[in-house]
Amino acid sequence: MPSSLFTDDQEALRSMVRDFVDREVAPYVEEWERAGLIEPKLQAKAGGLGLLGFAVPEQYGGSGTDDYRFRCVIMEELARVGAAAVNVAFGGFDDLVGPYLTDLGTEEQRQRWLPGLCAGELRTAIAMTEPETGSDLRGIRTTAVREGGGWVLNGSKTFITSGAQADVVVTFARTGEGEFSLFLLEKGMPGFTQGRRLDKLGQRGEDVSELFFDDVRLPHDSLLGTEGAGFRYLMERLPKERLFIAYYGLAAAEAALDWTIAYTRQRRAFGRPVADFQATRFTLAELSTEIDVTRAYLERCVLAVNSGTLTAVDAAKAKWWATELQNRVIDRCLQLHGGYGYMREYPIARAYADARVSTVYGGTTEIMKEIVGRDLVRP
Repeated sequence: MPSSLFTDDQEALRSMVRDFVDREVAPYVEEWERAGLIEPKLQAKAGGLGLLGFAVPEQYGGSGTDDYRFRCVIMEELARVGAAAVNVAFGGFDDLVGPYLTDLGTEEQRQRWLPGLCAGELRTAIAMTEPETGSDLRGIRTTAVREGGGWVLNGSKTFITSGAQADVVVTFARTGEGEFSLFLLEKGMPGFTQGRRLDKLGQRGEDVSELFFDDVRLPHDSLLGTEGAGFRYLMERLPKERLFIAYYGLAAAEAALDWTIAYTRQRRAFGRPVADFQATRFTLAELSTEIDVTRAYLERCVLAVNSGTLTAVDAAKAKWWATELQNRVIDRCLQLHGGYGYMREYPIARAYADARVSTVYGGTTEIMKEIVGRDLVRP
């Protein structure tokens, strides 16, 4: 079913993004996966075309538009070629860190970081998860203690996307009993170690790393936003992060279905195309219907983000449903590829590995259901 979500402006962007992806991304995805690193210059090429920092005001190098449909176009085009790691690299700024700097940063912080990030000349990360704390953010152990005119940071983080490459890291730390704050850490600060790249199952082109803080002395202007408001800031911005994960999940499912339809039309078994078997057509019909129904809900969520009305509950519904759909669709599509589906030369194999984390990061499916369930039964 054709989507009515996009305007002429977004479709015009799609044409440019598709050309960029076909030229600068698709030919190199497997090479980056093997190397465990996306070509660093890609970010700058994307920034030069205005594909980063859509919601960042123009005076800081962004496009100054908070219409999330532009981001959706980019996700669809990256999913089309199976570039999940590149999607995470781009979205790590636009949908995760960018809103914190744009909304909470001082003028000096914005001027210092946003232009370089929008241009793709700098990299950023957000550090929440710890070795013993995943979705339970209130259980973090990293602390920031006041000393003199600044802070002393101690602790560690893990599973931090772009952690090894980041020039600036938004870091979540405990600053008192039941109080949490956000800080900006810069690469090269004494005591701040950007650790090893972790060996992941999928999305291997984008690094996920450990971070260590050993008496890192932070100046007073490293505080992002108001002291003690860190947990509230995260809760306010997590719905957009979860929609980012959900929408790419939908786009990846749509791409997998397209690849599979094309494959079953040309692949022959028992003297005829695999698509001629009723069992194949029934499976494709089921997957297409599930995708269309999911798209209707996610498009509603995208419009809610644009109007500022997307709730944490609706984002949780979108996140768990779309990512479970992504895994289910890709699994069944791989089955229709037969033995070739298990070979990495086919994009469905890489998509299978890339998809698995989507029900885990950004809040597990179980946590998303808990958010929805609590809302349903609360007095």
